[in-house]
Amino acid sequence: MRILLVEDESGLREPMAAYLERQGYEVSAAASIEEARDSLIEAEPDLILLDVMLPEGVDAGFNFATELRDAGYEGPVLFITARDAVEDRVRGLDLGGDDYLTKPFSMEELAARVRALLRRGTAVHRSVFERGPLKVDFAARKVFWNGREVSLSGREFALLEMLALQPDRVYEPEEILERLFPGADSGSKIVHVYVHHLRHKLGDEVVKTVSGGGYRLGLS
Repeated sequence: MRILLVEDESGLREPMAAYLERQGYEVSAAASIEEARDSLIEAEPDLILLDVMLPEGVDAGFNFATELRDAGYEGPVLFITARDAVEDRVRGLDLGGDDYLTKPFSMEELAARVRALLRRGTAVHRSVFERGPLKVDFAARKVFWNGREVSLSGREFALLEMLALQPDRVYEPEEILERLFPGADSGSKIVHVYVHHLRHKLGDEVVKTVSGGGYRLGLS
C-alpha cells in the first residue's frame, strides 16, 4: 500500500514516514502541495495523510483536498493538524476528508487510523449498494434516489456509507459520534442533526430509529 504524506514540519514528517515504512507501507513524503502534486504524477497513492496548514497557506490542506476530489481522487484522505475546533473538523470532512487526527498524537493511533481507512477503502472501491430506491456508488461517492442523483456533503455521505456497508447493523449514536464526529462539543446531538439531513434529502425511510435510540439503514 502506498501512502502520500504531506507535512511541512520535518520533525514530524520524517518520524511519521519512518514509522509507517516499518509498518510495511511505501511512503512518499512531501513538504508542500507542489511536492505532493509531483508525487501524484508518479503514482496515485492508496491513502493521503494531509496537514491542513502548509507553506501555501493556513487552509492549504483543505483547499488541496477539494482539488483532489475535483480531479477524481477516490482514496481516503486523513487530515493531520493542530487545529482541533469542531468547525475545522466538520469543514475538513465535508470537503472530502475521511478522518481527522489532531496533534499531538501517538504513532500507534496514527497506524490504527491508517489501517482502518485502508480496510474501508479496499471494500468501498469495489462496491455498489442498492436497496429499494437507494443506490450508493461508494467508489464514485455518488448517491441516487429513485434514479436521481442526490448531492450529499462529505459528512452526510460518510454517515450513509457507514449505514449502507452494514445495512442490518444497529449503530448507537455514541459510536457514530466517535467515528464520524470526533471531539464534537455538542455530543450525540450532531448525530441526530445529520440523520435529519439524510432523511430530508433521501426520504424519511432511509434511516430507521430502533428501540433504545440507535440507527440502522431503513428500506427493504
